[in-house]
Amino acid sequence: MWGQGHFSGASVVESVSFSGIAQMDEDTHYNKVEDVVGSHVEDAVTFWAQSISRNKDIMKIGCSLSEVCPHANSVFGNLDPKKIYGGLFSEDKCWYRCKVLKIISDEKCLVRYIDYGNTEILNRSDIVEIPLDLQFSSVAKKYRLWGLQIPSGQEVTQFDQGRTFLGSLIFEKEIKMRIKATYQDGTVIAQAEYGSVDIGEEVAKKGFAEKCRLTSSTNICEEKKSDPGQLVLRNLKNPIPTWGHRSNQSAFSRPKGRLSGRMILDLKNENDAGNHVTFPKDSLAVGDLNLGSNVSLAKIKQDQKLIEENERLKAEKEVLLESYKTLESKVEQTIQELQQEKATTMDLTKHLESTLKTRVGTRMKNLAAKVEILKEIRRVNINVRFGNDLSDALQVLEEECFTNPASLTELERIWAEYSLAQENIQICENVNEVSILIAKRNEVQQKLNMAVEVFILEVDELPLNKRLKTLQDLSTSLEAVYGKAKEGVNSEEILKKFYDWKCGKREEFTSVRSETEVSLQRLVGWFQNTVKAFDLSVEEPLTSEDTIGVIDEILEKTESSVCKELELSLIEQGDVDKEIILNTYSQVLQKIRLEERLIATVQSKYKDSIEFKRQIIEYLNKSPNVDHLLSIKKTLKNLKARLRWKLVEKNNLEESDDHDGSEIEKIKQEITDLRNSVFQEVYREQEEYEKLNSLVHKWFPELPLLFPEIGLLKYMKSGGLLTMSLERDLLDAEPMKELSGKRPLVCSEVNGQIILLKGYSVDVDTEARVIQRTAAYHRAWRETKEDSGLLPLIFLFLCKSDPMAYLMVPYYPRANLSAVQASVPLTSEEALKVMRGVAQGLHTLHKADIIHGSLHQNNVFALNREQGIVGDFDFTKSVNQRASVNMMVGDLSLISPELKMGKPASPSSDLYAYGCLLLWDDNVKSLLYSLIYCRSSMTAEQVWNAECFLVPKGKSPPNPEKDTEYTQYKEEEELKTENLNKYKEKTRNGEANFD
Repeated sequence: MWGQGHFSGASVVESVSFSGIAQMDEDTHYNKVEDVVGSHVEDAVTFWAQSISRNKDIMKIGCSLSEVCPHANSVFGNLDPKKIYGGLFSEDKCWYRCKVLKIISDEKCLVRYIDYGNTEILNRSDIVEIPLDLQFSSVAKKYRLWGLQIPSGQEVTQFDQGRTFLGSLIFEKEIKMRIKATYQDGTVIAQAEYGSVDIGEEVAKKGFAEKCRLTSSTNICEEKKSDPGQLVLRNLKNPIPTWGHRSNQSAFSRPKGRLSGRMILDLKNENDAGNHVTFPKDSLAVGDLNLGSNVSLAKIKQDQKLIEENERLKAEKEVLLESYKTLESKVEQTIQELQQEKATTMDLTKHLESTLKTRVGTRMKNLAAKVEILKEIRRVNINVRFGNDLSDALQVLEEECFTNPASLTELERIWAEYSLAQENIQICENVNEVSILIAKRNEVQQKLNMAVEVFILEVDELPLNKRLKTLQDLSTSLEAVYGKAKEGVNSEEILKKFYDWKCGKREEFTSVRSETEVSLQRLVGWFQNTVKAFDLSVEEPLTSEDTIGVIDEILEKTESSVCKELELSLIEQGDVDKEIILNTYSQVLQKIRLEERLIATVQSKYKDSIEFKRQIIEYLNKSPNVDHLLSIKKTLKNLKARLRWKLVEKNNLEESDDHDGSEIEKIKQEITDLRNSVFQEVYREQEEYEKLNSLVHKWFPELPLLFPEIGLLKYMKSGGLLTMSLERDLLDAEPMKELSGKRPLVCSEVNGQIILLKGYSVDVDTEARVIQRTAAYHRAWRETKEDSGLLPLIFLFLCKSDPMAYLMVPYYPRANLSAVQASVPLTSEEALKVMRGVAQGLHTLHKADIIHGSLHQNNVFALNREQGIVGDFDFTKSVNQRASVNMMVGDLSLISPELKMGKPASPSSDLYAYGCLLLWDDNVKSLLYSLIYCRSSMTAEQVWNAECFLVPKGKSPPNPEKDTEYTQYKEEEELKTENLNKYKEKTRNGEANFD
């Protein structure tokens, strides 16, 4: 899409239509202004936006799609690229209108959401047919910034930065679009404005785009290629032509035979001509026999030498013949090369003759194009190249740097003094001394109140939000250009080095720029003189040598200066330069972050001060009142007394021989109402304790010492779990003998909830430890409550008549893992849900530095067969005492090897027991391997986030027999629960709820 309809130069008339651009209707569309909101960015000059006037259309489309698409048919067969479908967006799982851009495979398609502009690869199952009333034009339009294009050869990093920068300017912001033209594909060419900011200019300033007219640089490159001098150099390097071989064999071939007179004559002639002939030895021997017997021996030897000499000459002749052939071939090749070079030279001469006619125009055109590029570089690139934006940022940070308000130091000093006074009150144990400390605290409190007022007034005068917005905009702009900063950069030497480097670069660049400007001014002066030389109306005599003759020198100097500045501006920065700029950017960003944190600290302190000012008005020079709590306790005392009398009256009536049934039922109802009233008052008492607890921590640490009779200190130590107003005999509880093998255990009902009372035999030391351990467990549960994965604790109370402590917890009949697996075992999907909840419970305990130590099937509950929680343990025992219990699942021991060797219990031993509980499931073998062999390096949090728990499992295939069995099981359980609620019979076939 880039490059369609580029507008080059100022000579382009806006009303002219180009290739790929629809004809503009000047009366209705040109310079028409639209208010839009940016929705998707494709690159630094292209984005999608929605007209503000169609806001209601978007809402109507969304409502219609949400009603139609979930029930619509998925697409089948060939998809129509012109048709509009409904697509399920993967991020928010909502339906949007889309068009198919490309079929990737049989199952996947590339689509564009036409009302927003973004694209996504969807499965066919996520694309549905939509009715005709939704088949209308898209809400979002594609826009392109007027007069801009992406620079050719732009790197991927700069491309991404340009897209990010444009997104920061237009995404979800109201923009005015001044329409200039429209592509045939619907892309709108427009000038974008955000307030008084021209978005196109901002993108161009940052160097992410360039003016369209810069495409003329392509012509410059083409003309460089056709430079005659370069053409000559290229042709001189061509290889020399190859000549053909000539065959001269016929001149050297001779017939073999006897030596006769004619042959000797021919041989003589040939020898005189310089041709050597070889005489065969056998031929000479035959001739010698014919010469007669008068031939002497000396003559024979002489002839023999001649034969040998002829043999040698024959071999030399063959060598010379080959050399001759080679030389002849080279001569022919040289002739061909000379002919080709001659033809090339002639063509080059003709080209030079034609080029010389336009040489001056071509040279001036190339120079003008370079100057045009230089103008754009000076306008856009220098700011970032020499770190001017970093200098501006440093100036902003130095000129308007935010510092701590003067009142903040005094406020922090008095606040520390106030905290110390509160701490002294908290650790004081003498009632007489505490009154002095309270008076001193109140005095400091007055001073703190005044300091807070001064601080609030000073901060109200500071432009914190404006300064914070400036810093945020500054950091966003710098991050869009420079990307990620270095960590841990903090040195003033970096800034000094940056300023020195910038001065050096600026000085070098200024020198080159000055030379360029002088050369261009000289060229301009030459043109002015030349006008006079050719102006016939000018009578002043001017010689051509003074005017025209110096143009070659001026052009050479000007071209050299312009090219030198272009090279200096376009050459890639070295590693040293990049390191200096990156370090400076990191230092600037760190200063911004430091000031932002300082502002955030002041704002946080300001918020705390406002809250302190609001609350101190109520408690200034006042002591808290515990009368409300005492009133509740008094009411509780009366209610419990009445409840005891009613219980006695009921027992007496039941033991009498002539008791009235209706009277007994009436008394039972009164007992139920009284018991409910008691618990209502207990809950009110807990709420009042919580308020007083909050006052102790915030304002009045002296409360437990001033009012010891209310038992506030015990409440605080128990984490809000302990209550002094409940008693065992007030509850209509039935002993759970089948569950009471180790300790007293009774079942009752509180406000419609079935609960268990777990009894502990305690003495003075054991009581304190039980309160401490239950409080730690209760605090861990209270952080996330239902999401903690732990069994909740309702109340802890002490028996006044016996050394017993009772813990009240919810009752889940037959919900422990042992009972569930014995009746209707969990499916794989159910087991993973349950065991993930157990892992969450272990994570909650370990995060609070609590080790379970005795995790087994009876301490793990599967609520509704899908929520797993960890049950409580024996709070009278230490971790090692709990871990010493022999825990078995079938033939498998849940005690880890290190515990068997006498080492103390740890989170790792809990995970060993957890891993053993997983043994029935085949889908967790990978996790089991890690738990058994790598548990020392694993945590409960890693187990909780294990892949087998996170990957959604397919539904288990239906099993009619198991479904019937499970239904029967549920019916039995409902009947048992109903019987238990009515207390008509005891729970049957129960399993241990605790250790």
